[in-house]
Amino acid sequence: MKMFDTIRTAFKKDPALKRGINFLEVLLYQGVHAIWAHRIAHLLYRMKIPFIPRLISQVSRFFTLIEIHPGAKIGKRFFIDHGAGIVIGETTEIGDDVMMYHGVTLGGHGWWVDDKGKKRHPTIGNNVVLGVGCQILGPITIGDNSRIGVNAVVLHDVPPNSTVVGELGKAIVVNGKKVPKTDLKEIELPEIGWFKGKKNGNK
Repeated sequence: MKMFDTIRTAFKKDPALKRGINFLEVLLYQGVHAIWAHRIAHLLYRMKIPFIPRLISQVSRFFTLIEIHPGAKIGKRFFIDHGAGIVIGETTEIGDDVMMYHGVTLGGHGWWVDDKGKKRHPTIGNNVVLGVGCQILGPITIGDNSRIGVNAVVLHDVPPNSTVVGELGKAIVVNGKKVPKTDLKEIELPEIGWFKGKKNGNK
């Protein structure tokens, strides 16, 4: 069952959790409760039951400070460490074995850009780590086995096996290969269309 998977994953990924006499501490983790609440809310959402899925998500948000829209699709062995300040939008899709830290936003671009009924939020691949405070916005894809660093802002697709850091979402690893520092200074990484704008000082 996915609920037991959540507990097993918590013990595997959180070094503060130790098996033994204090094993019940896992039941105090707000991330665990938020995931459990979402599993129920998402099931009711898929059954097209009105109001109740959203009510469950809002009650969960009140107690955990983690906001997950009932429509978000979340894979197996998802784990949230600490949890406060997390927002996961309606059309978000999260793969298996994803690790998320506090302050993460998986959001859209805003009501003035996003169209109702369309994909507005990110797709996160398998075995991805989302660092503290990172912001991933829009209907983009974060490839499998990638790492998004602390406070990184990501607005474009990230290939598998990549690492992205910094406020402007600079890639330091792309497809498993380190990006030369000279390329980082240019800001734009044309092979993955990182930014539209400045390159080599030209507009």
